[in-house]
Amino acid sequence: MSVYLDYLAEIESRKIQGLAPKPIDDGGLVFEIIALIKDASSEHRADALKFFIYNTLPGTTSAAAVKASFLKQIILGEAVVPEITPAFALELLSHMKGGPSIGVLLDIALGDAPTIAELAGEVLKTQVFLYDADMHRLSEAFHAGNAIAKDVLESYAKAEFFTKLPDVEAEIEVVTFVAGEGDISTDLLSPGNQAHSRSDRELHGQCMMSPEAQQAIVALKAQHPGKRVMLIAEKGTMGVGSSRMSGVNNVALWTGKPSSPYVPFVNYAPVVGGTNGISPIFGTTVDVTGGIGINLKNWVKKTGPDGNPIINNDGNPILEEKFSVATGTVLKIDVKNKTLCDENGAELVDIAAAFTPQKMEFMKAGSSYAIVFGKKLQTFAARTLGVEPVPVYAANKEITAEGVGLTAVEKIFNRNAVGVTPGKVLHAGSDVRVKVNIVGSQDTTGLMTAQELEAMAATVISPLVDGAYQSGCHTASVWDKKAQANIPKLMSFMNKFGLITARDPKGVYHAMTDVIHKVLNDITVDDWAIIIGGDSHTRMSKGVAFGADSGTVALALATGEATMPIPQSVKVTFKGRMQPHMDFRDVVHATQAQMLQQCGDNVFQGRIIEVHIGTLLADQAFTFTDWTAEMKAKASICISDDETLIGSLEIAKARIQIMIDKGMDNAAGVLANLIAKADTRISEIRMGDKPALRPDDNAKYFAEVVVDLDLIDEPMIADPDVNNPDVSKRYTHDTIRPVSYYGGTKKVDLGFVGSCMVHKGDMKIIAQMLKNIEKTAGKVEFKAPLVVAPPTYNIVDELKAEGDWDILAKYAGFEFDDVNPKTVTRTEYENILYLERPGCNLCMGNQEKAARGDTVLATSTRLFQGRVVEDSAEKKGESLLASTPVVVLSTILGRTPSADEYKAAVEGIDLTRFAPPIAA
Repeated sequence: MSVYLDYLAEIESRKIQGLAPKPIDDGGLVFEIIALIKDASSEHRADALKFFIYNTLPGTTSAAAVKASFLKQIILGEAVVPEITPAFALELLSHMKGGPSIGVLLDIALGDAPTIAELAGEVLKTQVFLYDADMHRLSEAFHAGNAIAKDVLESYAKAEFFTKLPDVEAEIEVVTFVAGEGDISTDLLSPGNQAHSRSDRELHGQCMMSPEAQQAIVALKAQHPGKRVMLIAEKGTMGVGSSRMSGVNNVALWTGKPSSPYVPFVNYAPVVGGTNGISPIFGTTVDVTGGIGINLKNWVKKTGPDGNPIINNDGNPILEEKFSVATGTVLKIDVKNKTLCDENGAELVDIAAAFTPQKMEFMKAGSSYAIVFGKKLQTFAARTLGVEPVPVYAANKEITAEGVGLTAVEKIFNRNAVGVTPGKVLHAGSDVRVKVNIVGSQDTTGLMTAQELEAMAATVISPLVDGAYQSGCHTASVWDKKAQANIPKLMSFMNKFGLITARDPKGVYHAMTDVIHKVLNDITVDDWAIIIGGDSHTRMSKGVAFGADSGTVALALATGEATMPIPQSVKVTFKGRMQPHMDFRDVVHATQAQMLQQCGDNVFQGRIIEVHIGTLLADQAFTFTDWTAEMKAKASICISDDETLIGSLEIAKARIQIMIDKGMDNAAGVLANLIAKADTRISEIRMGDKPALRPDDNAKYFAEVVVDLDLIDEPMIADPDVNNPDVSKRYTHDTIRPVSYYGGTKKVDLGFVGSCMVHKGDMKIIAQMLKNIEKTAGKVEFKAPLVVAPPTYNIVDELKAEGDWDILAKYAGFEFDDVNPKTVTRTEYENILYLERPGCNLCMGNQEKAARGDTVLATSTRLFQGRVVEDSAEKKGESLLASTPVVVLSTILGRTPSADEYKAAVEGIDLTRFAPPIAA
């Protein structure tokens, strides 16, 4: 009983934190719990029963397997538990979602006891998470003449597991809770520095926003029984930033509905809204949980007599409020008419986009992937019976625009589409199920992805997926007790599932903590590929990549598919000539600034940025595609020249081969197959059979943006503008300022060069700059700490081979040591160069952070409040984002440089250069 006693001790420790007993996933513990249940004299029996019934996780956990086996014994009369009748045991199995529970239900339904078999068959009719082996058993039994199997298949062919569910309510009453003014980052809903607890849903729920906000939500629910709490981003977009399934889970935990009385802390159906809607990646996550995401449009631009927006002294449009959503406002969602109404039923705004037929199905089923599995199950059953599936689900919207060409994303979706009308060419707005080629799982969401895979009873990666990778980059900086407890377990699970893993569960190959996006960019070997990754910066410069929540990643791994509308595209081209003292990072920032100047509104939001940047290799081009997350784009596509694409594929092949040489390939030969696919693609391009992906000349775009390189004459800095009087304008990534704005006087407390935004060229820039400074000044002296984290080990190895690493190490006061990795987070920084282990480091904010109140200048992606640096009592922390040479020079000076100082410092430096493709 030692495991059970350990569990009781853990329960006592959790009580101190105000937490309930942790849900059980360990089969050994359930085995001991069953022994206690069988012992009528045990003092622990009553609690053991509660744990068994109400606190054991479902799906494919080892706990679920032991629970399902014991329930089978009860149903068959082989064990007797007065509190669990055979009927109740079947009910418990119905809530276990698949895996071992389906196996037990099939055993009984296809067994020799007719009465019990019929009851088990009725439960089976409600289940959707069946896999090939389960379907094969049903098919074999049907062909052998089993009546129960026939009955179950007939139910599946009618999709009764869906049609018999309750419909979405015709009217939903909500009470508002304003989470904040301006864009609401997922960091507010699920802070990065609490990533270690994401798989413990109750514990992680305590970090959402603040204790005061949580108490206010509880109070609203008490004051308004029967109403749902709607979380709102006032004057902003809800859920910008990282792909946080944990963020939606937290919102659902505090405001949603329990998914099952027998599965603790798993809620669904959250309601969220934003003045400017829901960010694309967060909207997908809301769909996963069967939730509702509303574009409130409650603030609009004030217009003058001429109909044009009235502009204030800062050059921004003046907004006026159409209706109030202040905390405590009661509103009604008229589902039937797809409108948001006030408390008395007067219409406020059309919200039809939140209630498309497909989204309504997600709400009814409680999740988007229940629909995906349901469709697959219905198709299988109808095919087995030799009948047509009963039309149940909303027909996929198939939009064809005659005489209109295809954008790049439209071409990719048409190539990868599954189950569409044969021969039909689809355009933006069409709902498409697509094959997914590459899948990435990162380490701070990976444990949740593993939970989702267990919950949907998946045990092996879909054969449709060309390659999948589990990273270790988000926990690379500090190998602390939290990482040591979580990461080996994650790597073992994912390795067995069929992914290439950053850490070897067997300990044979060296841990590779490379930034996940860099690895995915390397293993993407087809410009026509679709990539799904568990991070908002899954934005490869080959193919089209979508950042996703852990549930969508799990679905892609399990099925090899994803479902989404084909997004509209915005075409971005370039003209002019890049100044010799400018870095490509400045072009990236200037793109955002020039787009806003040209279009007024952010036309990138929710759309594909098709960027014609074909003269840059994939490594350098990724700096642009990566930043499109900060532009709030759905994704991006890099249009590459033939020879440039070949060069990128050759680099990818070499790096994949290094992974193979390290021993990272698996029994299926995933990495070797990727090299073969790269060779095939190179051959297609060279033979002229299939040139690099390009849109049609007559493709239709939502907008076109032309970036004038001649206008970019000094470094461009993305500023969080933390003291802007308009709170909604802070932390937006939209404030792009030239370095001269700061007058060479803004104090810099810490510099950071790292994250997925940098490449090998950035590391070489640092080395060149330090050499030049020493040559000019006689020595290198830092007036602010400079933290450097190369994105990959490949880059470190290449820098060592080329001599640049020796230069960096010469000036470093700290160099990472893989033999003795850091086990404690750094809390104080000296004015030295820190050479950190490859990985995310400060960019993630879950392990390392700058000192509170610091002004940080970084090459990373995020400037959200509290991400890289938190506020102090005296000063707001701020993370400004700039190019590598600006960051390095600022740490030497201890302040931002003037434009002239910058130009002098980069003279002769090999910056990342770009020239527009001639064809563009």
